[in-house]
Amino acid sequence: MKFLKSVSAGVLLLLFVGWPVLMSGTRQQGRKTVEAATATPSAPPVSTPLSPEMLSELEAISLYDTMHLKRLGLSKKAFLFAWKGYKHLLQKRRLNNDDVLSICDFSQSSRRKRMYIIDVAKKKLLLRTYVAHGRNSGGEYARSFSNKPESHKSSLGFYVTRNSYYGGHGLALELDGIEKGINDRANARNIVVHGSEYVGAGYLRSNRYSGRSFGCPAVPKKDTDKVIKNIKGGSCLFIYHPTTHYLSKSTILNG
Repeated sequence: MKFLKSVSAGVLLLLFVGWPVLMSGTRQQGRKTVEAATATPSAPPVSTPLSPEMLSELEAISLYDTMHLKRLGLSKKAFLFAWKGYKHLLQKRRLNNDDVLSICDFSQSSRRKRMYIIDVAKKKLLLRTYVAHGRNSGGEYARSFSNKPESHKSSLGFYVTRNSYYGGHGLALELDGIEKGINDRANARNIVVHGSEYVGAGYLRSNRYSGRSFGCPAVPKKDTDKVIKNIKGGSCLFIYHPTTHYLSKSTILNG
């Protein structure tokens, strides 16, 4: 009995001393639980919407990859520039034939098929063929460009195709150069798409590189009908070279 009394007294003393601490811990734990339950949840991260320019570039990259254009020699940079100009002309309602985008990639050797005619609606390459540059633009590679009459050089930039006609080269296609100071003298210079015997695989069998024009994007004679049929009537044609002068002066690429 004395032992039980002693134990009971000890337990009571322990409870008396420890109760405030126990209750304090319980309150703090409860307070933390309540605070956790009532805390304002953190807001989910807000994603920044993509700009129209970024969306357009993503669309271009997707098309470039889907069509395996890198494998066909067309640089991604050339295609992205071409796409930007094509979308610009669409927005300005300059294109009557907006299914087709054509690119002459003059960063490539004239020994290569460096003209690409693309059906952007069907994501299909309609034709890839040879194309000449101006005789004073360079030999195998085009390196110099001009908008001046009688320069016999190619002019870079964006063009809108017009109507076909028959002239001294047979079937040909008129072009409107739409970049002021860069290619807007195309009509005055008689810059047209036409066929020629000095461009193509047959000519290259006995020559180091393709023949050159007076500035026209001349194509192989055998491909003339197909090229002109696909691109005539208001489509976008882009003649590309990574020259700093053009890339910095083009209002379409820098707009």
